Amino acid sequence: MKFWKMNGTGNDFVILNNMEEKLPIEAFPSIARTVCERHLSIGADGLMVVDRPSEGVEADYRMIFFNRDGSMGEMCGNGARCISRYGYENGLAGETQRVETTAGIVIGQRVDRRNYRIRLNDPNHIRFDVPVEVDGTTYLCSYLELGDPGIPHCAVSIDHLREYPLADLFEIGRRIRNYEGFPKGANVNFYEIIGPDHIFERTYERGVEDFTYACGTGTGSMVTVLTLKGQVSGCGIRVDVEGGQLVVDVDRDGTDIKNLYLAGPTNIVAKGEITDEELNI
Repeated sequence: MKFWKMNGTGNDFVILNNMEEKLPIEAFPSIARTVCERHLSIGADGLMVVDRPSEGVEADYRMIFFNRDGSMGEMCGNGARCISRYGYENGLAGETQRVETTAGIVIGQRVDRRNYRIRLNDPNHIRFDVPVEVDGTTYLCSYLELGDPGIPHCAVSIDHLREYPLADLFEIGRRIRNYEGFPKGANVNFYEIIGPDHIFERTYERGVEDFTYACGTGTGSMVTVLTLKGQVSGCGIRVDVEGGQLVVDVDRDGTDIKNLYLAGPTNIVAKGEITDEELNI
């Protein structure tokens, strides 16, 4: 199988073009678990499959996303930025493109050779300050989903986040991710406001079950929450993550979010052929 390895601010993916490979969708959970395993294969946070749009859907192509554990994800923000570059450079779409995802249509836009901006799915099912108790401490978690059915996220404020013991933060993230009040679980986006419209963020991702260098939908969700709560302006919000910096813009109309944009760099790490002998295809 031919593949591209890409990352968007450190969130890394293996990309396969199923319009060429013509594999059944049932094969991809196992492929994801195999090729995303670091040390034993290529290694990635997720597998993205490019395929033809579903019948009746007006899109340039379809993005099917699988987490590292083989579960299907609704969408991935940094993945969508990467796949927009893949689509442009492989002639599947122009500088502005419509990408079908399980969570709905995502609009991708080329800014320059490496930078891509996407319009994320609309926020839904927003709940502010849900109390979640972990070992006697109550954390106020603001929950929302991007798209419908959407990607579940919760935003949690943590003081001195950069210095917070990672093992302790991991356990808090794991527990909140599985909180019974979140019907599909949730990606947990810890954040600290470090300046005007400037935020530091760490994300414990559902399906990866660990911290990732970046989470685009999580960053967009967290900025949505802070914009609606009046803690950031919603314009040009800089978010520092382990893999670099993302920029989020929110078009707000009262309590409604009209548009949510995520921008940042992409990186083509490798192109080649997967020869992994552990694959059973």
